[in-house]
Amino acid sequence: MGKVTQLAHLLWNETPYVNLMEEMERLLRGQTEVVFLAFIGEYPIGFAQCALRYDYVEGTSGLGNVGYLEGIYVRENYRNRGVARALVEYCEDWARSNGCTEFASDCEITNIDSYNFHLNLGFQEANRIICFVKKL
Repeated sequence: MGKVTQLAHLLWNETPYVNLMEEMERLLRGQTEVVFLAFIGEYPIGFAQCALRYDYVEGTSGLGNVGYLEGIYVRENYRNRGVARALVEYCEDWARSNGCTEFASDCEITNIDSYNFHLNLGFQEANRIICFVKKL
């Protein structure tokens, strides 16, 4: 559990480590989410987390049961070597094996690296939105 949490914390560093560990433990007990790890020997170099979504996913047919790339991270020294592509392919295969015919993802509108990464893997931009929140 610690290895995936370490990688997840590099991606979502604003989230307390203990919260990420609890989240990883929860998702690994369930049936609708999975994490794939990439290693060089015993050293973890990347991870991908994906889930099955049954609610509406932006840009999909709206029929539910969509595979969704929740997060992906590869250590900087191992990028541009096909690791992330392989991790996404594992996620896609897992989604297909769970009856999905669509696979989706998202990124922050200002994250150009993530945007280009998605395009390079064959994703097509579905929409751009701005989210709002208001304290009550």
